[in-house]
Amino acid sequence: MAEKLELQEVEVWDGNMAFAQAMRQAQIDVVAAYPITPSTPTVHGYAKFLADGYIDGEFVTVESEHAAMSGCVGAAAAGGRVATATSSQGFALMIEVLYQASGMRLPIVLGVVNRALASPLNVNGDHSDMYLGRDAGWIMVDAFNAQEAYDLMLMAFKIGEDLSVRLPVMVNQDGFITSHTAQNVRPLQDDVAYNFIGDYKEVNPMLDFSKPVTYGAQTEEDWHFEFKAKQHKALMDSPKVIERVFKEFEELSGRSYKMVESHLMDDAEVAIVALGSTVESAVQAAKDLRESEGIKAGVVAPRVFRPFPLTGVQEALKDVKAVATLDRSAPGGTLGALFNEVTAAMYQSSNKPVVNNYIYGLGGRDMTQADLKEIFKEAKANADAGKLVTPLQQFSGLRGPKLSFFNAGDMK
Repeated sequence: MAEKLELQEVEVWDGNMAFAQAMRQAQIDVVAAYPITPSTPTVHGYAKFLADGYIDGEFVTVESEHAAMSGCVGAAAAGGRVATATSSQGFALMIEVLYQASGMRLPIVLGVVNRALASPLNVNGDHSDMYLGRDAGWIMVDAFNAQEAYDLMLMAFKIGEDLSVRLPVMVNQDGFITSHTAQNVRPLQDDVAYNFIGDYKEVNPMLDFSKPVTYGAQTEEDWHFEFKAKQHKALMDSPKVIERVFKEFEELSGRSYKMVESHLMDDAEVAIVALGSTVESAVQAAKDLRESEGIKAGVVAPRVFRPFPLTGVQEALKDVKAVATLDRSAPGGTLGALFNEVTAAMYQSSNKPVVNNYIYGLGGRDMTQADLKEIFKEAKANADAGKLVTPLQQFSGLRGPKLSFFNAGDMK
């Protein structure tokens, strides 16, 4: 029997410790991991909890991140509660097995401490790895600070393990900005946290020899389509469970979560849509501009990135005149992923605001208050003109000459 850890009402944790503590409280059966910066302290912290007797489970050290997720798949198929953590190149090495996990409907939880992808090599945070995984069939949620990293990691087990879902869940947080910044966190006590998640419910465990099952069967054209359609339906139906778990957690902790978070949007005419730690910075910039220049600015943040909350984004932006979407990942020859999601949502809306795209913060480059206020002001210019007067896509915070693409003249 694992020892309980007495926690203070307020603990000072960084995002990695928040992940590790939530994983400890979930009493995971197996963690298979290959540490990588900046997620290393998550699995190191978890391993220390295990060594100190606070966990009754197994920690498996493997030779690569591909092997780490492979170990997780095997343990989950055997009938265990399973989790791990990774970042960047490690995440990229896991990609093949991420598709295996979702296709086999295994509710593995993965803490992703977001970091740039090489080349050039960079250990700092951006959303390249988050974006890389967006089509892997996992539920994806995003934490903006350490408290949310803890809360969402707890909720991830309850969401993914729900019998109507049975899908793996990624919890994202920004590398270093969140993962290594110590903040006040209000945890649940161990028994409360575990009772919230509940005991693990096995579904078709391979170790139940009385009911033999097959995982990873070959289907080809005969049945592959039907398998993927069923998997997609489970993913698209998961918001019912996500919203229910958010509500149950609010009743327990007093902390509220929504599929789409909105700030200062009641009368907003212009809005930034962003992910990660930039959200809180953008809210501060919006408050300052409202007070200093009377710009009715607001911020919208998808809490859930997959399945993407199209109707929630439509509702949040239903009255704005202009939207600036912020993508913290190199776009690879097109517009940013968040821009594409938001414009797809608004294309189906009765309100069609002017939308443009900013690429920012690559490789850990700071997004400053000055940068954010400039973006809001450019959105205001678009709103006043009723059309795009700024470039459709530009790089914010880049040294040297301003870099922009898809300018008005380019698109004629």
